[in-house]
Amino acid sequence: MFFDHFSTFAFVNKYKKIAILISGTGSNAIEIMKYFNHHEKIKVEKLLSNKINEAIKSKCKDFNVGFQILDNNKITNTSYLISKISNTEIDCVILAGYLKKIPEGFIRHFSNKIINLHPSLLPKYGGKGMYGANVHKAVLKANEKESGITIHYVNEEFDKGKIIAQFKFSIEREENLETIQKKIQVLEHKNFSKVIEKVLHDS
Repeated sequence: MFFDHFSTFAFVNKYKKIAILISGTGSNAIEIMKYFNHHEKIKVEKLLSNKINEAIKSKCKDFNVGFQILDNNKITNTSYLISKISNTEIDCVILAGYLKKIPEGFIRHFSNKIINLHPSLLPKYGGKGMYGANVHKAVLKANEKESGITIHYVNEEFDKGKIIAQFKFSIEREENLETIQKKIQVLEHKNFSKVIEKVLHDS
């Protein structure tokens, strides 16, 4: 009986645990939850949104992932944000379209454990205000020949953390905002979860 209990305990605790932060629709978060559903070594433990999102709440329930709404009046407070993440042991914090500034104390607390997805080939088109359509409009205006996504660690400066991986595509002459967004999303859904998996496997 003791042996059975111990074996179950060991099995449960072998998982690397992920927390995801979002601000938007959560399409990347859904892909991540889907990818790691029933994974042998990695589990999405919780998802936190700074906006009310009933659709993503329902998806979290489907994947047995905890869901919480963050208080926008408190999310710049380090202690508040840490308390929302750290009530369970978290190995990695994923920013999947999270648009609020991360407190520096939170970054230090989870040093080299916060991963962000940015929709350009950093260091180009990064920094404050560079997110979503703003990035793609700037890329098109500059007549860039290629674009893509960057997956990187988060440090105290906007979009300047160590790059983990980049994936790119060529920009055709007839490209517009909509086609660029679609190509970016394809790269995100195809690669983000795989990179997270490799980072956690190697850590």
